[in-house]
Amino acid sequence: MTLTCINPDDLPPQQTYTQVVVATGSKLVFVSGQEPEDIHGNLVGHGDLAVQARQVYANLGRALTAAGAVPEQVARITIYVVNYERDKCLPIIEEARRTLFGDHKPADVVLGVASLSPGYLIEVDAIAVID
Repeated sequence: MTLTCINPDDLPPQQTYTQVVVATGSKLVFVSGQEPEDIHGNLVGHGDLAVQARQVYANLGRALTAAGAVPEQVARITIYVVNYERDKCLPIIEEARRTLFGDHKPADVVLGVASLSPGYLIEVDAIAVID
């Protein structure tokens, strides 16, 4: 499996994601939106985006492992954030994201949403490509 990350010179430079990811491989893995829940389905970090984001990325890592994938094989993620304010939320989300992805920067989209489940502030889904 190969991911080629491209940041074209004629698009704005990005620090936290890749503009274009070209994936070659033989198996696609689609991971449902991971929520800030513990193993028992209980919300963690009520009202705390940082705690919830860390839990979401930890859950995403476990889901990838269950599929036989690793974070470096993720081509794209979608991040849903309640009451998203870029300057306030993005640094918090990026810190949690690095705990799973390190320097790997899949293509992404961040969507501000009015609500998720009650008390939930963030949810992340993913697409990975593996051999």
